[in-house]
Amino acid sequence: MVRSDYTYTTAIVIIPPADCWEPIQAIRREHDEKIRRWMPHITMIYPFWPRHRFEEAVEKLKSVCGQIQPFELTLSRFDTFHHGRGKYTMWLDPEPGEKLRVLHEWLVKTLEIPWGTGPFRLAFRPHLSVGQIRGHSQRDRLLAELAARWEPLRFRVEEITLIWRQDPPDDVFRVGSSVKLGQA
Repeated sequence: MVRSDYTYTTAIVIIPPADCWEPIQAIRREHDEKIRRWMPHITMIYPFWPRHRFEEAVEKLKSVCGQIQPFELTLSRFDTFHHGRGKYTMWLDPEPGEKLRVLHEWLVKTLEIPWGTGPFRLAFRPHLSVGQIRGHSQRDRLLAELAARWEPLRFRVEEITLIWRQDPPDDVFRVGSSVKLGQA
C-alpha cells in the first residue's frame, strides 16, 4: 500500500469504557483543544485506511485479535511530548505499555502498515492525550498539580475500535467498527 492509501480521517484506537471517561474529560475540558473532535482514546494506528475499507480491515483483524486475550490497563502517570518552541502535549501513560506495543506490532504486521516510513516514521508510544500546554515552567506546574489530584484509573481492554470522521464542520470522530479480543 502506498501513502495515498492512508487518511487522517480514520484511525484504530482503544477507547476506555464510558464509566472511566469523566476524570479524563474533566482534564480535557480545561486543557485539550481537540476534545470536540476526539473521544478519550489510545491511538494504535493513525492515519489509517479510508472508511470504505473498514470491512476488509475487520476481516483481517479478527484472526489476530482472536489470539490476544483481553487485558487490564492502568492510567496512573502523566507525561508530555515536546514539540519544540515550548509546546507540549500532555498525556496519561497506559501501563503496562508492553501489552499495547505487542498489540500494535501485530496490527502493523497483519495490515501490512509501512511503519517507520512516511506518516508512520515516529516510534509507537502508547498514550492517552489530555491536553496541550505552552512553556516549560507551566508544564512542570501543571503536571505536578494533575499528579497530586489524580486517582489511577483501571480498565479492561476488550476490543479495538476503527473510528472515522468527515471533513469540517462535521469532523467529530465516530465509531465505525469494533473487533473483540480473545474471540477467534
